[in-house]
Amino acid sequence: MLIDSHQHFWQLDLPFEFGWLHEPQHHSICRDYLPQHLLSHLQTTGVDRSVFVQTQHTVAENRWALGLAAQHPFIAGVVGWVDLAAEDVEDQLSEFLASPKFVGVRHITQGEPDENFIVRPDIVRGLKVLQKHGVPFDLLFYTQHLRHAATLAQMLPELPMVIDHLSKPQIREQKLDAWSADLQRAAQFPNIYCKLSGMVTEADWQHWKPADLKPYVETALEAFGPERCMFGSDWPVCELAASYEEVYGTLQELLASLSAGERSQIFGETAARFYALPEFTEATETGIEQGSGT
Repeated sequence: MLIDSHQHFWQLDLPFEFGWLHEPQHHSICRDYLPQHLLSHLQTTGVDRSVFVQTQHTVAENRWALGLAAQHPFIAGVVGWVDLAAEDVEDQLSEFLASPKFVGVRHITQGEPDENFIVRPDIVRGLKVLQKHGVPFDLLFYTQHLRHAATLAQMLPELPMVIDHLSKPQIREQKLDAWSADLQRAAQFPNIYCKLSGMVTEADWQHWKPADLKPYVETALEAFGPERCMFGSDWPVCELAASYEEVYGTLQELLASLSAGERSQIFGETAARFYALPEFTEATETGIEQGSGT
């Protein structure tokens, strides 16, 4: 089963702040993106399921996204948000754990003014609540935050964490050294995973080519192995630089030398296991063999 581990929806008339979409460079994606808009891309590529990932620091978005997931079976899971610094973070979390499709939490760490936000004691306390309940956490980092991944892994060895978008390396400038060292350090901890996603928007939007992404994919694969790497489209953000089909096809091209089993892990099995996606978990427990195709 092919799974896209990272996509978004948004609807501009909802009571959420989509301020970043109104910046001039994002004009082309400043419109509604809803399940019916994604479905045609999934059908074209043969991707079976997707995981919605939060864009807002509000639990209201969780409720909205879970409502969409209830209406559209291809949405296999929702990675939402809770206030990790709040005293009632466990109460917030318990509301959403009632839904089997609530599969993880993310905070937009890259947007925090404090570069050390994610290792603050109050935030780590909130992350320990996620660890207690076995709820995975998405690490949305820029390269300057990546050094914190190993620190978190040491403090929270039972918390599954995944680095979104390879921590946004400087692909346009073709810089690898410092990023590569921090990524490899993070990969030494078995509870840290990596999404092969978000690369085209870190490259030259107009002139990128698959070869530009190759060193970054190879570095991540060498560090984490296929069993801890997963495909993510980052749709519709990817449309700033490439179509869904181009993102999917490029990663398939870059991974063509891998075995069929290794590609199966990256394009579905890793995400299903990391997020304990209910459909995959139920099928595994009952011994049902899952086919591919939409």
